[in-house]
Amino acid sequence: MEPLTMYFKNLHPYRLSTEWPITAEALHEQLAAKPFHPCGSQDFESRGWVAPCQDGDLVHEAGLDWLVCMQTETKLLPPAVINKEADARAAVIAEQQGFRLGRKAMKKLREQVTLELLPRAFTRIRRTYAWLNVQAGWLVVDAASERKAEDVLELLRRSLDTLPVALLRTERSPMSAMADWLAGEAPEGFTIDQDFALQSIAEDRARATFKGHDLEDTHVIEHLEAGRLPIKLAMTFDDRLSFVLTDRGALKRIDFLDVIRDQVAADEHEDAQALFDAEFALMTGELLRLLPAIVAAMGGELARTPDLIDNAKEQA
Repeated sequence: MEPLTMYFKNLHPYRLSTEWPITAEALHEQLAAKPFHPCGSQDFESRGWVAPCQDGDLVHEAGLDWLVCMQTETKLLPPAVINKEADARAAVIAEQQGFRLGRKAMKKLREQVTLELLPRAFTRIRRTYAWLNVQAGWLVVDAASERKAEDVLELLRRSLDTLPVALLRTERSPMSAMADWLAGEAPEGFTIDQDFALQSIAEDRARATFKGHDLEDTHVIEHLEAGRLPIKLAMTFDDRLSFVLTDRGALKRIDFLDVIRDQVAADEHEDAQALFDAEFALMTGELLRLLPAIVAAMGGELARTPDLIDNAKEQA
């Protein structure tokens, strides 16, 4: 596995207890109990930990910043393929016995076809990265959806003796904050870009997406006053990175702008691993500035102590 370009594309941020007494070595040892294994002949999916870098440990350590990687292998066996084969067999059986199979018999036949086709199915490999900084209290997953981010947390809970993690909660909801920013001014350090999406609070939950829209347009205010609230808003932080904030508090379409990438390009790197390390250090440094800033822009963080989840392995 060659080192990948180390820039996260999506951020699902969670809060870790800063009093969690774990070291990178201990984290590696516990993750090693759940290594990735390819799917067995009758498995639809398999998950486990792999080294984020070629020939590296399960925890890539750069000072206080740690990187881990969950690898998932999924069998590609579409229901349409199963149904087609089962229907063909059912037609032969029906012709032989003179009547069509009933519902229970068809269900059993599809299960039999599935078991026969699984060993021959193609597979898809996907890697999902997570960054941890215990001192700053962050666990951030680079996943396209909240569900996929939760898959990483689930495997972490199954792998570790304890995982004191909680959802990031702010005084103001992302939706409320984004509405005020659209109607007024961007928070300090941020600029509002011209892409956003609104959703009606009415039962139909109708959505409207705007791209390259002039924010000075009075129609934006009219939409907000009519009960259409932002669920996505494109923003730029400190002229260094851009992203889309969602109503769930995730940051998507992360783009580290040229002013950041040029810092890495200007340095000399002996090999791909050195480049990976440089990009990881630069990325985490920027995120350690961005995350507190976005939290502050949403009124600060709610107290975490009552809601902190200490997930023991036996409770997973």
